[in-house]
Amino acid sequence: MRRAGLFGVPRVRPWSWQAFLLGLVIVAVSALLQGICVALGAKLYFAAFVPSLFVLAFVAGAPAAAFAALLTIPLVWWAFIPPFFEFSPLSSANADSINLFCLLAVLLIGLADLCRETMTIISRGGLKPPGKSAATNSQ
Repeated sequence: MRRAGLFGVPRVRPWSWQAFLLGLVIVAVSALLQGICVALGAKLYFAAFVPSLFVLAFVAGAPAAAFAALLTIPLVWWAFIPPFFEFSPLSSANADSINLFCLLAVLLIGLADLCRETMTIISRGGLKPPGKSAATNSQ
């Protein structure tokens, strides 16, 4: 792991086993938080998973976040959509919730990946000024 330039956030190489293990841990912690929310009466099935995907994509990269998003869908379907702890046919509202989560996951993972790349550029010293380069001809 190496430190990014933003608040000392540790970053993990995107395709490493540590990134995917972090993805599993994030999904487990989010499932615990979602279970607490469901016990308190919340009907938002993906509420705890959406922000954690952004953080995971920023820290561990897009592949681990995509893995976590794909793992989240059957987990939520099985554990949090009634009837609990069984796969049953989805109603149109539940299918719409899953589709909306997929859309938000793609957008948030893309945004976090852009933020991650921006931090990489900044840590290298930023973009070079538009001065003379080998590609320009001064004549």
